[in-house]
Amino acid sequence: MNQLQIFLPCAAGVEGFLADEVHRITGLTDNDLLTGRGGALLRASWRDALLLNLHSRLAQRVLVQLAHRPYRSENDLYELASSVAWEIWFTPRQTFKVEVTAQHSPLTSLNFAGLRVKDAVADRFRAKSGVRPDVNTQWPDVRIHLHLTTDEATIYIDTSGEPLFKRGWREDKGDAPLKETLAAAMIAASGWDPHGDAPVPLYDPCCGSGTVVIEAAQIACRIAPGQRRRFAFEKLLPFQAHVWSAIKNEAASAEQESPVAIFGSDVSHRMVDFAERNAERAGVAASLQLRGGDALQRMPPCETPGVMLLNPPYGERIAAAGTAGQNATERAVLRAQGDAVGREAAHTDDGGEFFSQLAAHWKKNYAGWQAWMLTPDLKLPGKMRLKESRRVPMWNGPIECRLFRFDMIKGAVRDRAPKAVPDAADPRHAG
Repeated sequence: MNQLQIFLPCAAGVEGFLADEVHRITGLTDNDLLTGRGGALLRASWRDALLLNLHSRLAQRVLVQLAHRPYRSENDLYELASSVAWEIWFTPRQTFKVEVTAQHSPLTSLNFAGLRVKDAVADRFRAKSGVRPDVNTQWPDVRIHLHLTTDEATIYIDTSGEPLFKRGWREDKGDAPLKETLAAAMIAASGWDPHGDAPVPLYDPCCGSGTVVIEAAQIACRIAPGQRRRFAFEKLLPFQAHVWSAIKNEAASAEQESPVAIFGSDVSHRMVDFAERNAERAGVAASLQLRGGDALQRMPPCETPGVMLLNPPYGERIAAAGTAGQNATERAVLRAQGDAVGREAAHTDDGGEFFSQLAAHWKKNYAGWQAWMLTPDLKLPGKMRLKESRRVPMWNGPIECRLFRFDMIKGAVRDRAPKAVPDAADPRHAG
């Protein structure tokens, strides 16, 4: 258990930020870390696996690689799984599940591939102890991951269990919530650092159920993202309760009050209520200032310019974010609908008018602020009639997005959208 091969899957575009995070958490050097599209592979210890589960905000899971070799058929997968010493990881009294992912695999049935791995695990236990472990597809004690490429197969054991974006505090949410891992990636890409030499406030004017601002507040308070949840490694044989308790206690002792102000607002008071309850569960209610308010009318929440960071509603979801451009009757109807369904409501077309009004409002009232907006709409700067100073490629699941940075300079909104800047070559150094 001294040296393990660990794979940390993450959203595409986040790999560089994840590498930086791994260095901070574990102290590993570049010699022990390799990044590729969709994740990072590292040589690390079992203790590092526990630390990464507790502290990583960007990884989706912490997977320990147990076997890797070329394959041509399902029988090759059976042999590969049979070669793993499963008995050092769990007992036949525990349940397990095999999950399969693939990229261009020539096999006709991934279900059958998973079945062969399941058979190999069960047969090895029966040969060793005379007892086969049971399969539980709903709530297994142990999750085994098989990943197939065109000609190579890799088997992992999952130390996380539930995906790491499930921090344990978000029970109240809207219809299309932003994953906590992606919110953390937005914060990392923006370069916002509450513990730097000159920390600035952070504000999300379309905060929904509070994902971005709660992530930011936990970072500011040095609260480990995994402090309020359980992990799959707690059921594995290498687990030692006293070691884990010491790691958690060390993390808890580092918690502090936020050194900087963090604000959130949303046109839907229902969503603000959700955000307040989520913040309470996340342990950051005292570090956040949340209130209702139309994004097209809300004035800066503080005198000191800071960073705005938001995943704005778009397309048919626009009207829940701001209704100042409508007449009084329309505003009343839309506010009522927004309170009913939150920022994910559906009311307009491509949002061009909303975004141009939002930009005008920011230009007039938010001089000195930096605004970062995550969107799948690559034409957003044109709709806002603003020139972005940075664009960071980032994926929200299968959806290609950009995180645009706009620097607010007081003055009239340009009549025409200037030529866009190219994508950042190295998004880790956004600034």
